[in-house]
Amino acid sequence: MSFFSRFIVDIAYFIHTSDAYQHKKRFVYDLLENSRYKYKKIFDIFMIVLIFLSVFILIAEVKHEVPLYIKYFNVYVISIIFFIEYILRFWISSSVCEIIINKSEHDTMLGRGFSLSRALFKVLKAKLSFIFSFKAIIDLLAILPFFHELRLLRLFILFRVFKLFRYAKSFQIFASVLSTKKFEFLILLMFTSIVVFVSSVLVYVMEANNPASKVNTLFDALYWSIVTISTVGYGDVTAVTTEGRIVAMFVIIAGVSVLAFTTSIVVSAFTEKLDEIKEVKTIDDIRKLKRFYLICGYEHVAQEVAKKLANSMTSIIVLDEDEHRIAHAKKDGLVALNYDPGDMQSYKKIGIDLSTQVKSVLCLRESDVENVYTTLTIRSMNKDVNIVSLLMDDSNRKKLTFAGVNEILYPKGLVGMIAKELIGRPVAFEVIHALRNEYYGVNIEEILVDERMSQKIIYVSELDNAKFRIVLLGIYKKDKKRFFFNPLDGTALESGDYLLVIGKSVFIKEFEKHLHKKIKNEK
Repeated sequence: MSFFSRFIVDIAYFIHTSDAYQHKKRFVYDLLENSRYKYKKIFDIFMIVLIFLSVFILIAEVKHEVPLYIKYFNVYVISIIFFIEYILRFWISSSVCEIIINKSEHDTMLGRGFSLSRALFKVLKAKLSFIFSFKAIIDLLAILPFFHELRLLRLFILFRVFKLFRYAKSFQIFASVLSTKKFEFLILLMFTSIVVFVSSVLVYVMEANNPASKVNTLFDALYWSIVTISTVGYGDVTAVTTEGRIVAMFVIIAGVSVLAFTTSIVVSAFTEKLDEIKEVKTIDDIRKLKRFYLICGYEHVAQEVAKKLANSMTSIIVLDEDEHRIAHAKKDGLVALNYDPGDMQSYKKIGIDLSTQVKSVLCLRESDVENVYTTLTIRSMNKDVNIVSLLMDDSNRKKLTFAGVNEILYPKGLVGMIAKELIGRPVAFEVIHALRNEYYGVNIEEILVDERMSQKIIYVSELDNAKFRIVLLGIYKKDKKRFFFNPLDGTALESGDYLLVIGKSVFIKEFEKHLHKKIKNEK
């Protein structure tokens, strides 16, 4: 490697490893390209205001005398701001240092000398790909009004309107949707071009020699063809000969076909991208939330937990890789995304801040392996966020603890707790039996004793829960802030108390209806 080549590589390594340089480049990138950066929205609004100001000044200049300082502001100040933005985008479009370093390491690995010319060629190729990109061309055209001596170039101010595609996300979505139908639009353009070309020539041949016709040049024929195929029909240029009118009929039919084809392409593009658009909107809404619960997995336990949390003021976000479970979550009125909670890319796509936005992560998959994997993924990104996990097999408790779970929910452990608390009491064995048997639909529910209920149902003996095969586990007394297991029949019920009952979900619902019906009947 020559001295000069080695010198270039050393400079590339120095710049690439410079924290100050990388920090500045990262700041510029975030400001221009990173939609999650907090100051980007302010920058976008500022640039949109400049765009509309420049167009407004251009319109005002047509019939009004605009002060000189406003002209200078439009031609010089705004153009210089756009020029600086163009240079900064050119800078961050690719890393020159990284290209040179990669080329040097590649050549060294293959045991051959470093080719500086090839490295520079790759740099030039990367930069040219930016220069000739559609958005970069629009940026360049927006700068041209700076050369105000060429008055025609001032009309390029209108190209600044196209820069809105950079700053308005809705425009970006619209453009991305239409870009999926490039082939269809190309076919449509070719068909339209052929129809316009053939009809223009035919009308020119048939109408140009007729003194009564306004088609005197090929341009007149081209103008007539475009106006006719677009079904606008101004009527300023029309065919007067029989042959010309026959051509006009075919062009009108072709125009209707073009419009129908265009409409179908646009509609199909938006239909295909509708779910993706909704997902982008959902992610934007999630990023705006200040605090929420993140539920990973939406199976039976998660569904019950979500119902309980729905009563709180905190939002709930569900992540699950299964489409059917996500559909179920959405049906339950929750914000849900079809993302794998165990994949780090899922959280990067959402762009949430685990430390400030997430109140608690609930790993509620009915698989200890999945919960461990999800916990490890979240812990690799944030060490402080609170994680609560469901435990299905007690032998995996240490694995969840080692993964970083703060609190473990073990449903089977509830049986032992109840047995310990209710030892020697008659209802204990009923409760334990109901919980230990793996009957589907057996739940523990809370029923609030409201003011109306406390006035008509005064004592526990009046509940009639046995008729509905409901076990009354206990009562939480609001005034004493204490839970009473297996309350006596003479225990008084007061407004604000909670009845903790066990039974099949269907029976519990019927029991609640019975309580309210009893109140109505007694009224």
